[in-house]
Amino acid sequence: MKADTHPSYHMIKVVMTNGTEFMTRSTYGKDGDTLNLDIDPTTHPAWTGGSQQLLDRGGRLSKFNSRFGNLGLGKK
Repeated sequence: MKADTHPSYHMIKVVMTNGTEFMTRSTYGKDGDTLNLDIDPTTHPAWTGGSQQLLDRGGRLSKFNSRFGNLGLGKK
């Protein structure tokens, strides 16, 4: 195996949006650095199951509905 091909793998501190902290191993930054999360599993709707609104202003969804809306698939 070639020498110096892998990045440094070391301990960092991760701070979640609610202030909780934990230590983990990562290739991020240097040994002892802090990673502050903007989005984490306690706040993001993908993990919390929160409601999400679909906003489309003449984009992909509108194009799809104009092409395939008359097929009636999925509507009962």
